[in-house]
Amino acid sequence: MRRTVFNEDHEAFRETIRAFIEAEVVPVYDEWFAAGQAPRDFYYKLGELGVFGINVPEEFGGAGLDTHKFEAVLYEETSRAGVNFGGSGVHVLLALPYIKMLATDEQKKRYLPKFVTGEEMWALAMTEPGTGSDVAGMKTTAKLSEDGTHYVLNGAKTFITGGVHADRVIVCARTSAPSAEDRRFGISLFAVDTKSEGYSIGRKLDKLGLKTSDTAELAFVDVKVPVEDLLGEENKGFYYLGANLPSERWGIAFGAYAQAAAAVRFAQQYVTERTVFGKPVAHFQNTKFELASCQAEVDAAQAVADRALEALDAGELTPAEAASAKLFCTEVAHRVIDRCLQLHGGYGYMNEYPIARLYADNRVNRIYGGTSEVMKSIIAKSMGL
Repeated sequence: MRRTVFNEDHEAFRETIRAFIEAEVVPVYDEWFAAGQAPRDFYYKLGELGVFGINVPEEFGGAGLDTHKFEAVLYEETSRAGVNFGGSGVHVLLALPYIKMLATDEQKKRYLPKFVTGEEMWALAMTEPGTGSDVAGMKTTAKLSEDGTHYVLNGAKTFITGGVHADRVIVCARTSAPSAEDRRFGISLFAVDTKSEGYSIGRKLDKLGLKTSDTAELAFVDVKVPVEDLLGEENKGFYYLGANLPSERWGIAFGAYAQAAAAVRFAQQYVTERTVFGKPVAHFQNTKFELASCQAEVDAAQAVADRALEALDAGELTPAEAASAKLFCTEVAHRVIDRCLQLHGGYGYMNEYPIARLYADNRVNRIYGGTSEVMKSIIAKSMGL
């Protein structure tokens, strides 16, 4: 389909990323998969390539752009190759917006140069073992010391993508009790140095999919966080989190669309080469009809993802629109990838084939960033229901 979201700069970036993936990722990806994470030094390579600095101001070593279109190209190219860049997506899509929105000039000078090079990888620690989507119910606390120089952090987080390799983690913690009028009041954000005493990484979680993306449990026992590492104002963390949810949900939506497009590509290639009953699987009418239906769904998802991308870049993507895009694109990807795996037959169930890994990777899209049920609630509320 004809698209208008990308220009020559984006396509030049696409060529660079595609060549980088073929040279640096594809040959070693099976090793990453077996290890359950991308190696730490890979992030330095992404830093050298300029991936982390696209949306970082020039004064801190970045390119000074303000767009998500290069991230969109990354989603398409990693999906196309059947690979994943580990926790680097969280570093850029989730952590950077908080730094840009909340950090003081002094903090930006400390954080961003190392962010750009990959010297300091960032993650976001929001979810707790007992709370899930109920962010306001978190139990992790940060209490200001008597001398006012630091906070004392205690608690635990789980499902933290990039948590194993992270050098700094934006931790959400309660600095005050919830108010009678608003249980979301009292949460604050901290840029916590993972080398701090009392900070520990628990299990590296064994997930169904996203095997090369490290996901961890984190624990904090009397961790001293300097007041200079408070992000934004005290007690307003919940509202900061809400401000960045549309961009996070766009990312999941666009990534899901890209996975669906890749699934069709993998299936089309497989059925053209695979012979059954003396002729290629692609010659059977059922194969043609299945792939045609999948392509139609991918075309629709692409249109939705692109529209959300344009709205996001214009600063106009509403929470309801982001929820709608996430709901639609992730549900489409679920259907398309399942049908494309079916066309692979038994080989579709083997992890040596990218469709099998894609099937497992895709499943979490309807859970993280807000479940499909939460997305429906947001959309229904925007409808006045």
